Amino acid sequence: MNFSRFYKIGWLVGTTLFLVMGVNPTHGQNPRSIEILSKETFWDNQDLEWFAENVPIFECPDPDITTTYYYRWELLTKHLTYGSPNSGYSFTEFIDRPFWSGAYGAISCPAGHQIYEARWLRSPRYARDYARYWLKTPGAQPRNYSTWLADSMWASHLVHPNSTELIELLPDIIKNHEGWVARHYDANVGLFWQTGHDDGMEFNINSRQTQDILRGAPSYRPSFNAYMWADMQAIARIAELAKNPEIAKEYLAKADQLKAKMFELMWDPKRKFFFPVLKNDEERDGHKLKALTRTYESGQFAGDPHGRELIGYVPWQFSMIRGESEFDIAWKKLMDRDGFYADFGPSTVERNDPMFLLKNSCCWWSGQSWPYATTQTLKGLANHLQFGGKALTKEDYFKLLQIYARSHRKDGKPYLAEALHPDTGSFEGHDGYNHSEHYFHSGFCDLIITGLVGFIPRDDDGFEVRPLIPDHWDYFRLTGLKYRGHELDIYWHKHDDKIHGQGLRLFVDNRLVATSSKLENLTIYGAFPKAHFDVESRKLTNFAVNNDGTYYPRVTASYTSGRSSLSKVNDGNFWYTLHPPNRWTCEGSPNLNDWIEVDFGTPRNIDTIKLYLLDDSNLPSSTVGTPSSIALETYVDGKWLPLEYHGGPGPIEGHKPYSLRLRDTTLSRFRVIFNHSLGRKTGLTEIEAWGDAKLPLPPLPHPEGNLAYNDGTQEFPKATASYHDRFGGVPKSAIDGITNFQPTPTNRWTSYESPNEKDWLEIDFGKVVEFGRVELAIYDDRGGVQAPLHFDIEVWLDGSWQSLSEVKRSPDEPVGGQWNTATFKPQKSSKLRIQFTNRSPARSGVTEVMVWAD
Repeated sequence: MNFSRFYKIGWLVGTTLFLVMGVNPTHGQNPRSIEILSKETFWDNQDLEWFAENVPIFECPDPDITTTYYYRWELLTKHLTYGSPNSGYSFTEFIDRPFWSGAYGAISCPAGHQIYEARWLRSPRYARDYARYWLKTPGAQPRNYSTWLADSMWASHLVHPNSTELIELLPDIIKNHEGWVARHYDANVGLFWQTGHDDGMEFNINSRQTQDILRGAPSYRPSFNAYMWADMQAIARIAELAKNPEIAKEYLAKADQLKAKMFELMWDPKRKFFFPVLKNDEERDGHKLKALTRTYESGQFAGDPHGRELIGYVPWQFSMIRGESEFDIAWKKLMDRDGFYADFGPSTVERNDPMFLLKNSCCWWSGQSWPYATTQTLKGLANHLQFGGKALTKEDYFKLLQIYARSHRKDGKPYLAEALHPDTGSFEGHDGYNHSEHYFHSGFCDLIITGLVGFIPRDDDGFEVRPLIPDHWDYFRLTGLKYRGHELDIYWHKHDDKIHGQGLRLFVDNRLVATSSKLENLTIYGAFPKAHFDVESRKLTNFAVNNDGTYYPRVTASYTSGRSSLSKVNDGNFWYTLHPPNRWTCEGSPNLNDWIEVDFGTPRNIDTIKLYLLDDSNLPSSTVGTPSSIALETYVDGKWLPLEYHGGPGPIEGHKPYSLRLRDTTLSRFRVIFNHSLGRKTGLTEIEAWGDAKLPLPPLPHPEGNLAYNDGTQEFPKATASYHDRFGGVPKSAIDGITNFQPTPTNRWTSYESPNEKDWLEIDFGKVVEFGRVELAIYDDRGGVQAPLHFDIEVWLDGSWQSLSEVKRSPDEPVGGQWNTATFKPQKSSKLRIQFTNRSPARSGVTEVMVWAD
């Protein structure tokens, strides 16, 4: 067979083009991948089949780097969020969804890092969904913080091309960029301004010299302007893809002008570094800072030779500077202990800076080791070295990468929080409970693939390998890399290996395409026919998820532990730890079996139901374990009927999904019955129901019969309260048909900060109605708002409020994060009031109240 006839492959070493062929003896060995993954002992998510199917397998002699590589893929799954059928997948930054996050918990600040990581997942869906999320999802906030969104979308396209979708999104990409221009571009100076806070750096050495030490004063920052330059470059490339040369030309010209102005104003030839430039005159404590001066060129520390921050390396992150240049000397500070170098660094600010400060509290970027900036710096250093820079060496890159890998440890186990002490590696003060655990605000796997291994995507039918592997390594292997619809495997063995041979060996679709006896740069041409570029696998829909708070899909259960929340079971997130929690359990149930029901509100075509089962059998404080067996039922004509399924793969186990596979089944309601194991009660971190659908799915109407419902178009029903908070938790939100147990978006009433021991929420129906059941979606943020000690139902009769004495409550005691039901003898009244006995010092709240006749 003439190999070149089919692949037209060559690679360039110096000026000689070589053609080769061969077969990879270990290609596609899933059991081999499972074996490698099984060597790691940290797994919380033990779905090794998913990891083997979705992540490139990396092997090397350094156990810290290897473990951190796989830990970072597991960390990604803890933040992977199926927001809605219409938006698909996105990612959170924090393990919770703080109030400043957008729809489904995403925050734009780390989006660039997250997409650069997710693009290496073998399925293109995750990165593509997330990129589209920012431009098409109501409630996304793409410009709340600086980010390089267009650039990361283009970077993802290089790995998993989809020109059709990217061209379709081009108007939205341009609109988003022009939003930055309208708000942040200073045409008089030719640069973009940003505050440190909104650039992801709250308390920093520049902000602390201004009146607002948290947000800082507007400045022309090298980071933000580099992001905008990278986005302009990406817009130009996408425009070329769309055959729109005028837009491409326009944005390339803008990018050139921005770059020239950055280098003119931000580069200090004396200190030989890039610095932020102040936009306006500022003053603090009598010290005046002048507009258009760099850090420490005015103010209290005028003339000080320091002031360097890691953001000065961001221009290299996007290859604004390639090859040797006058700017290379800036890199010398990175390996200098008087500069940024530290045992768990680099530090965000050089060590001898007069404003250098380490604090055990959030968001001080005046010296801490910050994974966000470390990722940028290592990315920039890799670009510098791979394309001709000589200020540092690949040994320096490897040393810093080792430090970064070791920085992912807490009590000897893989872990990451917001920041760490640069000298000790401690996360103390930066590791908030149920907030900062396994923090996804940085990258690592991309640094391994594109930096250490040196795989460089290209916008044509080839690729490059520019390894930064240290000379003392005897081997490394990167296998199962999905690139443009093809399979890539890269091997290095210094000595002859019986299976893989000797030297650097590159395989495409199981065929050897290049070899070299030494580690050197290779450029492979003609490896990927363009016909493969836009191939995408079948796109399924999870119909069970509900993050939008609509009535359907609706999840109910026979029993819910007060230590868990039913709302967590279909929030699109899953992880298995007891702390931080993300679970529904039957712990404390008196039943031998319990069930969980999903009501879609309309027929759905379902082929797989996934149960993400908990198993705390190694935790003495918990009785949660896997069930002995599982039954599935469907609701037909007013009766529950058995539904056959094929379960697996394998036995019923925790820390991984157990799939119930169906055949062409249409369901409106189903329930899963768990037969508890002896001494154990069942729990889930997520339930999913997958099938085919034509998107977008239209919203389903609110069910008839809820007497309290008011979508805002009517005068009645009307909600009032004894008190409401000052953060948007108003009474009308409790009857608008939207239920959201998450902190964001705010859709609730609470009495937070109320002076009262008891607070009430009243619903005025505007007329006399009959009702016998009240459902309360009790909000509980585990802080200032918690489930009440008790609640009473009162009705307006004969001109006064009368409390109902015979009320059946389920559960018996109020539980937050789920629906609580009160049933009673039917009453006729024009008004109803719920009286909450607050769990002081916390106050009470509900995200929704529904009132029914029966």
